Amino acid sequence: MKRFLKENSLSLFFLLIFALALVGQAVAGNGQYNDRQLVDGGQPISVVEYVASSDFAVDVAENWQSEYLQFLLFIVATVWLVQRGSPESKEVGREGGESDEDQMVGRHAQPESPNWATAGGWRRAVFSNSLGWVMGTIFVLSWLAQSVAGLAANNSERLAELRDPQDWGAYVIGPEFWSRTLQNWQSEFLAVASMVVLSIFLRQRGSPESKPVGAPHDATGVEG
Repeated sequence: MKRFLKENSLSLFFLLIFALALVGQAVAGNGQYNDRQLVDGGQPISVVEYVASSDFAVDVAENWQSEYLQFLLFIVATVWLVQRGSPESKEVGREGGESDEDQMVGRHAQPESPNWATAGGWRRAVFSNSLGWVMGTIFVLSWLAQSVAGLAANNSERLAELRDPQDWGAYVIGPEFWSRTLQNWQSEFLAVASMVVLSIFLRQRGSPESKPVGAPHDATGVEG
């Protein structure tokens, strides 16, 4: 067990704080929702009821879709785009999918390489792009979940205000949906740009997301 915890400590740490943040969001969001209910003359609901509501679902989904969009774009963009001096970039001149030898596929595969790396045809093609496909799929599913939950929450508010409900098509091209979406996207894009640029000049000793402390500022694709 100790070995398992040590070898998987990074993923376990983030899963733990994810769960704590999600619980915290549920409790805080429930309190905020109940405050609005009391002001509007409604009845407060329990945390369990709030977690099952469209209000909670849309808040969670809109954050998930923006995060997975961020990773999808970063994964794909770094295949072709470079930033001199950043450890988040490949070396200048190595843009593109690289050679089979560089990627250790086919006859260049190692004894420990995954089976689909040694295969040819569609299996190698799928495995070679599997990370981007999975990130993209989660993004699309989260985006759809956000749109459905957001529509339900928005229509609930419209009915309370004696306005006609919207259909899904009208909602996803409307300002309410895109205001919620773009306020998350812009923060994710800025965070990635900041990481790419600041890691050129700043260091974090021992982190693989940083260059070694003594590495030159123009060293590219070098990890600490």
